Amino acid sequence: MKFGPVPLADALGRIAAHSVQAGAHVIRKGTRFDATHIAALAADGVKEVIAAHIEPEDVPEDAAAARLAAALAGRGVRAADAFTGRANLHALHSGILRLAPGAVEAFNLVDESITLATLPAFSPVAAGDMVATVKIIPFAVPATKVEQARASARNLLEVAPFRRRQVGLVSTLLPGLAQKVVEKTCKVTTARLARMEARLVCDLRVPHAPEVLAEAISKARATGADCIIVFGASAIADRRDVIPVALERAGGRVERLGMPVDPGNLLMLGFLGDCPVLGAPGCARSPKENGFDWVLARLLADIPVTGADIARLGVGGLLSEIPTRPQPRDEPPPDAPLTLAAVILAAGRGSRMVGENKLLAQVNGRPVVRHVVEAALASAARPVIVVTGHEAPRIEEALKGLPVMFVHNERFAEGMAGSVRTGIAAVPRDAGGAILLLGDMPLVSPDLLDAQMAAFGPERGRLIVVPVRDGRRGNPVLWSRRFFPDLCSLDGDVGARHLIAAHGEAVCEVETQGPGAFLDVDTPEALADVRKAAARTPSVEV
Repeated sequence: MKFGPVPLADALGRIAAHSVQAGAHVIRKGTRFDATHIAALAADGVKEVIAAHIEPEDVPEDAAAARLAAALAGRGVRAADAFTGRANLHALHSGILRLAPGAVEAFNLVDESITLATLPAFSPVAAGDMVATVKIIPFAVPATKVEQARASARNLLEVAPFRRRQVGLVSTLLPGLAQKVVEKTCKVTTARLARMEARLVCDLRVPHAPEVLAEAISKARATGADCIIVFGASAIADRRDVIPVALERAGGRVERLGMPVDPGNLLMLGFLGDCPVLGAPGCARSPKENGFDWVLARLLADIPVTGADIARLGVGGLLSEIPTRPQPRDEPPPDAPLTLAAVILAAGRGSRMVGENKLLAQVNGRPVVRHVVEAALASAARPVIVVTGHEAPRIEEALKGLPVMFVHNERFAEGMAGSVRTGIAAVPRDAGGAILLLGDMPLVSPDLLDAQMAAFGPERGRLIVVPVRDGRRGNPVLWSRRFFPDLCSLDGDVGARHLIAAHGEAVCEVETQGPGAFLDVDTPEALADVRKAAARTPSVEV
């Protein structure tokens, strides 16, 4: 192909390399100059144009792009019509894009005029998604180069359809794992599988012990599951831990424990016969993309996954910032005093307390919510923020005279999540975190709050601090500012327990001896229990 400036008289039949103004009209780039164009340009005084001349041994850009795209399209991929030297390739059905990165590199090394851009290998795609595009840079390329690239392109792109559609879910339980977390995990997993055209065929929940878990894994397989996902109440720490041992007792094997993808490090890949068994990392309780998605998608497309395959995921495996990775921009400077706010959720209706607002019920002569606020004020937390909603004027009256900040959640009827968002939004920007207190837990002590704040240490990875007694976790929970976006994304009446489960590496537990972290006023019976305990517990009054 010849390219360059030519006298206007010699431009007839050549291709405009750039758009050219001809009187009131524009001759667009890529247009073949005809007699009308030449006359219009001459009338405008144009003497020379930059043009391309395609020679017999060249292939025009659209024809070259079309030939190469047709060669690239393997099973499950179709090539669209070429235009302006480009031909896009699309998935015919949902599945996983398969390609050899080395082959794509070889294709692009044939000549700089021929380019191929693709999605990453093993990307999940839906029917109609663009998976690649061929672009010819000049207006034509030598036929020899097109044939060389075509030879290296045979069926290079393929979309493997999802084939494993029956998934068994097994969750293990411990006393500190809230039922809401398990329910949310099931909901998130169902949605994740739906995108891959799979569904749950069983949802089994058993104690966190090898014997019963082995039975559950076998039962899930017997129900027809062709892939099994196990969510542990506790993260897998070793091949001798509960989930790997249970799989082996069920007659399976562990292929690999640990993955160079973050989030997703603590994944286990195993097999029960030819049925994949995944020990899910905690981050898989969240709908956000993580390494678990990568492996699950391949398995559901029936693409073999080995330990070596997982080891190769390290390049590009750093998916996003994780809370335990140092993030100086999210924390006050080292020499600045670390302040922690207290956010008290006092917006709920307490529908199970018939006849009265539970937050205003009297305990030792003072309203329940006042006990909570006074405990926060007696601790080192500042400021103390109270989120109101239902009967807000009465709540504010019950707290009259106390140095607190009130913020109102107008959508309190939609559940706790809205109150969490409202409270977190009010936390000062210079605060390193916030301790979330429930307004119906009047026996929480300032000593417990101060102990949690003393244990908090972002520089040591202690970003979530929870009280615990006899292995059972309670409230309140102290959260680093790094989790504020996650807290603000909560929805409905689901609390943040699933975030604790998903970020076990960031959790610090503080032992507590009293009942305050576990007693809340949800029912008349619970109120009676709180009153009895309060009679034996010293109270704080501000």
